[in-house]
Amino acid sequence: MSSIRNDHEVARDLATEAGQQLLRLRARHGFDEPEVLRTLGDRTSHEFLFSALGRLRPSDAVLSEEGIDDKARLGARRVWIIDPLDGTREFAEAGRTDWAVHVALWENGDLVAGAVALPAQGSTLSTVDPPWLPDERPADQRLRITASRTRPPDFVQRLATQLGAEIVPMGSAGAKICAVLLGIADIYVHAGGQYEWDNAAPVAVARAAGLHVSRIDGGIPTYNGVDPSLPDILVCRPELSGTLLASIRDVTDRDGTGPHVGG
Repeated sequence: MSSIRNDHEVARDLATEAGQQLLRLRARHGFDEPEVLRTLGDRTSHEFLFSALGRLRPSDAVLSEEGIDDKARLGARRVWIIDPLDGTREFAEAGRTDWAVHVALWENGDLVAGAVALPAQGSTLSTVDPPWLPDERPADQRLRITASRTRPPDFVQRLATQLGAEIVPMGSAGAKICAVLLGIADIYVHAGGQYEWDNAAPVAVARAAGLHVSRIDGGIPTYNGVDPSLPDILVCRPELSGTLLASIRDVTDRDGTGPHVGG
């Protein structure tokens, strides 16, 4: 891998290659021991990405879900934020395609590049060539909200009821945000607790594609924080953001939970 590629290409190529390694691991190991497969998947992808970034961008820091959080990153100008295997549960289930690899770059206070590989779907969405967002969605189409297939939050159910929206169950956060990018869903909203690596890469791609991205109180999500937790996120088509933020405020005000809703 050439070290002269730009950061967008590095993110795309590393996410794609890590995904290919995960597919090969799946094929070799099979699904009879899901816990073992999950552990192998996390470790294999992390070791590849960490090593490749150390070779290609040796001066940059790395924040990985599977690595030790070296607080030296807080003084770094550039930090790669990676989730080597997002949707570990789905990865270890035969036939599931809703898992992903996330690679994002934070530089001088903001996300500047990112890629989300969807290996079992045969695609990588990245800031190299962000997905094209249709100008309009069909006016008569019911809104679709992506939510966890195993732990759908009560908050999202209440929001869907208020909006008359359909809930589309799905695995990883990356797959959910990519579903919005690809027009499979209109909204991804989460308020049950995440970390920066869960959404940095898909947020970078979503922003590049022109989607609205914010916290559920309308604030701007920030990265490379002392505490890498990022409890909530909203990703949607820009024309829906005002209605959604108002509905979120209404739902949280009525149940008394405030802006950071558990579930």
